[in-house]
Amino acid sequence: MTIVANKLEPIIYELSASGRAGATLPECDVPETPLPQHLLRQELDLPEVSEVDVVRHFTRLSQKNYCVDLGIYPLGSCTMKYNPKINEEAVKLPGFAALHPYQDVNDVQGALQLMYELQEMLGEICGLPGVTLQPAAGAQGELTGILIIHAYHAAHGDTQRTQVLIPDSAHGTNPATSSMSGYQVVQVKSDARGNVDLDELRRLVGPQTVGLMITNPNTLGLFEEHIREVCQVVHDAGGLVYGDGANLNALVGIVRPGDLGIDILHSNLHKTFSVPHGGGGPGAGAVMVRRDLAQFLPGPIVVKKGKRYEFAIPRKSIGRVKSFYGNFLALVRAYVYLRSIGKEHLARVAEDAVINANYLLARLKGTYKAPFGERVCKHEFVLSGTPFVDKYGVRTLDIAKRIQDYGFYPPTIYFPLTVPECLMIEPTETQSKESLDEFADALLQIAEEARTQPELLKNAPHTAPVTRLDDVKAAREPVLRYKRAS
Repeated sequence: MTIVANKLEPIIYELSASGRAGATLPECDVPETPLPQHLLRQELDLPEVSEVDVVRHFTRLSQKNYCVDLGIYPLGSCTMKYNPKINEEAVKLPGFAALHPYQDVNDVQGALQLMYELQEMLGEICGLPGVTLQPAAGAQGELTGILIIHAYHAAHGDTQRTQVLIPDSAHGTNPATSSMSGYQVVQVKSDARGNVDLDELRRLVGPQTVGLMITNPNTLGLFEEHIREVCQVVHDAGGLVYGDGANLNALVGIVRPGDLGIDILHSNLHKTFSVPHGGGGPGAGAVMVRRDLAQFLPGPIVVKKGKRYEFAIPRKSIGRVKSFYGNFLALVRAYVYLRSIGKEHLARVAEDAVINANYLLARLKGTYKAPFGERVCKHEFVLSGTPFVDKYGVRTLDIAKRIQDYGFYPPTIYFPLTVPECLMIEPTETQSKESLDEFADALLQIAEEARTQPELLKNAPHTAPVTRLDDVKAAREPVLRYKRAS
């Protein structure tokens, strides 16, 4: 049984009754083949459920989900924007949906043209002309980037470099990627304005420096004010600069990371370019590189020869990072999104994302502590719940739980780690002023509740399908599979 809305609701096994069936199979119209007896089991403890019970069960569950089609999804650093339905119409076209990866290239010229043009568009948007569409997500894009940097140094006989520099305002996957690649992670502190501390950076770089992984705008929602100088310091030491493009939504159509000194960048197509992610995945983590690094890209990539499109493996490729050519239908969605907006309107995406974030920040920073509230934020911003802890014993977790009672998905909390009791909020450009005001009003009301009714927050949520969980017990005594009651 599962607890839903403070009551026990039956799950699929409890709906089972002997003899019921939800499907009727047609009579076999091909020759029967004996099944391998050693793999057969005489009895399987599977539920016996009618079609109507199955439909009602999963329909009820679906109505308990929160999604971007229902309201604001303010997860900082995630860019959970609305997914236009024209993208979904495109991926259902038989010429895309029914493709097989082993089809002859002569039969899939349209699909290859789409991939080639997407490569060209992403290269132009990022100012980095070498592009691979193969990585399945941002984290895999990061790994691809670090492996390319490794290959670059190896090709130059420079094999003594061991350290990757990572600002404390970077994404958490960056140090994991560097460590997985066999490198030592060295943290670079931020200065008082939330930028990379240049003096600290100069002290840390040297002949041991592989490169720098930097997120810009960073996870504080701030544009690195000295980004060109940061890149130059690393380049002067012989290192390369990897840009985590998860926050590209703040720059797209306005600033090209390659023009700032970034050598390699991944873009989460499931963020900036509206491909569904999370439960609606899979994602895509295209990687863009400067021209001389294109020879190391994972293959195959799509090239154009005359009017014909073909697959090619770069000369010094690091090898595949994923089977076949990437998550193709995710690429179709990103392509349709870019074609729908058009080059002339792309900057509006970033402009509206920045306006929305700054509007929310302006409404909230008088009530919530805003550590960098004196600066204009980009697509997201951070707040701190420390005053509520000190005065009322209410933590950021309690605020996040309480906002579910107002019908909103909570923002990212406790990240980045450099901000105590952090809330990181990213509204994206797809929210109207009315929805922003509703979200802001809820947070302001919760702040008043923290002052007058702190216990209300400490026991929240009260109306959500699943109420406050025991996180410690869940970690120490995990229930990893269902066991049917005897």
